[in-house]
Amino acid sequence: MRVELLYFDGCPSWRVAYERLQRALRESGIQSDVEVVEVRTDEEAARRLFRGSPTVRIDGEDLFSEPGAATGLACRVYSTPAGLAGSPTLEQFMDALRLRGEGS
Repeated sequence: MRVELLYFDGCPSWRVAYERLQRALRESGIQSDVEVVEVRTDEEAARRLFRGSPTVRIDGEDLFSEPGAATGLACRVYSTPAGLAGSPTLEQFMDALRLRGEGS
C-alpha cells in the first residue's frame, strides 16, 4: 500500500494531518510508511492533480476526493463535525481507511 501526503510549504495544516494520518494507520492496523511530498509549482500541482494542502492519497486515490475541485498551491479545507478545518479529524481518517478497505 502506497500512502502519500502531499503539501505545499505555505500551508501549516499538513503537519496536523500527518500526525492524524499516522495515528489512524496505526490504530487501523495498517503498517505503511507515509511518503511526504512537497508540491512546489502550479504546474506540478496540475500534473499531480493536487487539490490543495494537505492531500492524502492511498495507492494514488485521494481519500477525500471532491470531483471537479481545482488544483493549485492552496490550503485545502475539510468539512468536519466541528466545522471547516485544515485537516480531517482522526475519526474521518479512520472512517476513510475503513471504507477504502471495504471497497478493496
